Amino acid sequence: MIRLQKLLAEAGLGSRRTVEGWIRAGRVTIGERTARLGDRASLTDEVRLDGRKLDLGGEAGADRELLLYYKPMGEVTTRRDPQGRPTVFERLPQPTQGRWISVGRLDVNTAGLLLLTTDGELAHRLMHPSGEVEREYRVRVRGRPGREVIQRLLAGVRLEDGPAKFDDISAEPPGNGSHTSFRVVLREGRNREVRRLWEAVGFEVSRLLRIRYGPLELPRNMRPGDARLADGAAVRRLRAAIRLP
Repeated sequence: MIRLQKLLAEAGLGSRRTVEGWIRAGRVTIGERTARLGDRASLTDEVRLDGRKLDLGGEAGADRELLLYYKPMGEVTTRRDPQGRPTVFERLPQPTQGRWISVGRLDVNTAGLLLLTTDGELAHRLMHPSGEVEREYRVRVRGRPGREVIQRLLAGVRLEDGPAKFDDISAEPPGNGSHTSFRVVLREGRNREVRRLWEAVGFEVSRLLRIRYGPLELPRNMRPGDARLADGAAVRRLRAAIRLP
């Protein structure tokens, strides 16, 4: 018997935080009674969400999958979009069991590496701020930021939702025209944080590509719209990065 939110998360039904929200709202039942936070359950219990019986994955230790997806610009990372825009979930292959959980989001105008998994606990730990998982981006900005601007971004600037900063900034080889490219690293996943940091020091981002999440890099031979299952070694590196057995 394990805590209900952990059981459902490990079955790939949602992150622990999501499952806890379901329980608080009275949407989950165990047998004939409404579940409460702190309840425990097993794979043999009848657990329902909004009256629908949940598939808890059969045997403990069932395979859980990790998918690397090269998100193109123009796609959103929600399952449905009120504006009718394409979503990443329309392109993805079906998992062996459970459903894909997006590890964080990329906004509609950002491309690059998006991780998806059927392991709810892994997704939760990767997204939680305490994990301090590095995200690396290639960013192109309009103009020529000077050394003082870079120092401000490394020291920290105040955004509307609190202070933020980059952990590392490295200049890419100079190109032609009025743009400058950098690689930037940060350990948070706040909404549009990379763009807002640059806007806070007076520069507009014209292109943004995520090239790394934790120890996993966007493979050079992937193209926008490609999806690839991670092998066991990649999964182990990712779990080790967040100290998850």
